[in-house]
Amino acid sequence: MNPIRALVILAFLGFTIHSYAQDAKLIEAAKKEGGKVVLYGSLETTVVDAVIAAFRRKTGLNAEYWRASAMSVMNRSMGEYRAGNPLFDVVLNNSDPLLIMATEGMIAKYDSPTAAKYPKDEIDSRLGPISRYGIVGVLYHKGLVKPEDAPKSIEDLVNPNYKGMLVMADPTLHVTTIQWLASLHRIMPKEKAGKFIRDLAAMKPTLVESMLPVSERVATGEIPIGLTFIKYAYTAAKGGAPLDYVRIEKMLGDSHFAVLSNKAPHPNAGKAFIDYYLDDESMKILAQSGEFANRKGIYPPLPGADKIQYVQMEVLEAKAFEEKKKEFGKIFLR
Repeated sequence: MNPIRALVILAFLGFTIHSYAQDAKLIEAAKKEGGKVVLYGSLETTVVDAVIAAFRRKTGLNAEYWRASAMSVMNRSMGEYRAGNPLFDVVLNNSDPLLIMATEGMIAKYDSPTAAKYPKDEIDSRLGPISRYGIVGVLYHKGLVKPEDAPKSIEDLVNPNYKGMLVMADPTLHVTTIQWLASLHRIMPKEKAGKFIRDLAAMKPTLVESMLPVSERVATGEIPIGLTFIKYAYTAAKGGAPLDYVRIEKMLGDSHFAVLSNKAPHPNAGKAFIDYYLDDESMKILAQSGEFANRKGIYPPLPGADKIQYVQMEVLEAKAFEEKKKEFGKIFLR
């Protein structure tokens, strides 16, 4: 055998054996601390339940999950932490609330061995690897809006023909919607972005708590057009709702992460879950559920998903976030 090739194989085997031993030791430690991990997050319960089931089969560890909107997840986590009684180990959320939590000193630095599978530019120094992307676009009910009559672009949403036909997450409450509005200048000229936001508010869209209720309103036909995550075009179709999404070349999205609390009641179980969540098996489960998992060549079963040009939203630190929240409140709630 070629000596160089032999060295490469030995190095690979050594890494594999070391990783396996490390996993076994970590899982054993997790079992001694109770054998479960407590998760808080904004990812849909059905998706996380599928990941948890696979995690349990592989590790023998249990997991409990509490889900709410991104802002509610942050508020509950911070409330518990400040009261000195954090009940959670891991938070699954998008970047802005997690960065606020990081500023509060709530997040432990954990260099998961699975992070080696991610390019360096997809790893945040405070939050770790990007696990998935929440891509925002326009959904419509095909039974109420014919494809030829549907919006053709983001700008089309403010066409007077659609007045009274729109639903979106409340931009005074919902993290991702605040990010999305603040980031429009990345996909359209800045002066157009400002006018579009004012025109969108003038359309008097129905405002709901978060992205999921948006998709539910459209899926039931209560409101024909919604601004939400485009993954719901797939998940709603699975349930029989005639939804589709507008094929826009460039779409804004946010990055999602799995982070460990620095006061985790079950830190070893938390680490074991993050290791699994970031790995290939979990990423495939996410994609099969309609999520845009951060894995090259793995796409959700949504037509055209591989053609979308993802554009990262602005990352808003706490002060900038509050300023944008107030700004959009004055525009949308006047």
